[in-house]
Amino acid sequence: MNTKTTSTISESVKRQRVLLTDLLSVALLRLAANIPDCMQNKSELENYLLDSCQDLPYCKYLFVLDLEGKQITANLSKHGKDESQFRRDRSQRPYMRGVFDIDFSLSDAYISRNKKRPSLTAIQAIRDQNNKRIGFLGVDYDLRELPRTEALYEEPRHWRQIKGDPAIRGGLFTQERAISLMDKQLDNVLALQKELMLQHGVYHCQIHFSSSRSTIWHVDDPFSYRILTIDELSDPDICLAYPKKPYFERAIVPQDAIIEIFAQFKALRTSDSTIYLRSGSLNLVNGFIGLNFSCDGSHYLIYDDFLDKGLDFWFGI
Repeated sequence: MNTKTTSTISESVKRQRVLLTDLLSVALLRLAANIPDCMQNKSELENYLLDSCQDLPYCKYLFVLDLEGKQITANLSKHGKDESQFRRDRSQRPYMRGVFDIDFSLSDAYISRNKKRPSLTAIQAIRDQNNKRIGFLGVDYDLRELPRTEALYEEPRHWRQIKGDPAIRGGLFTQERAISLMDKQLDNVLALQKELMLQHGVYHCQIHFSSSRSTIWHVDDPFSYRILTIDELSDPDICLAYPKKPYFERAIVPQDAIIEIFAQFKALRTSDSTIYLRSGSLNLVNGFIGLNFSCDGSHYLIYDDFLDKGLDFWFGI
């Protein structure tokens, strides 16, 4: 099995949050330092926040809360004031959890009430000249406007199992595989699918054995998919619709492994009439195999790990 180390998506999110905290906390601490002088004058405080909005990066709304979490200003933005939020009690909002014990907090992402968009709220404690806490500065951020410093998340390369509909699993042993149109000519269909991947630029396929179709992605048009019905999958003339191309240079799956993978698909499809493969996918670029069984369980694993597992692994023999 490929042992390349990758982070989980939660670890990727944590790294991004650390970077955002470092980026935002310095600016908010500097902004909060000037608030005590105008804390008791709403108009003066709001004018200060309005001016600050122009220079505070990525800010959506600014507001100030008292020590109980009640808002003592309007919401301020580059576009002006929103008085509807004045005197709002924010003490029970998720982003206020823990802020009464620390000086800076960056909330988990949440869906905003008004625009229904992923958002973050940063809370910075406001301290007077005697270092006594006197309130909180709050800043709302629209997640789509914040900078991204994290590389694109990479799917972990270990085997993953995802359970499906419990109603299907509950009735598993009352069902029996029906012979589909694809089953009746499976060898020819898989041979044609192999040819499309080896010689005609298809880098990803999802073969739906039960519904007798295949969904494919082509290197020349990677953002679109194409659906091949059983009529097309049983007609070698389909190759004429896809110009001949060399094996994709980004593919990590060896060419001779493709037929082995499809042979394993066939075995998983036909070896048992109760627990059987409903669909299988292969991606040549990341090497992932996707499997969906009659029990509605799904599995994702790297091609070489898949080939190492025999039927006894899947059927518990």
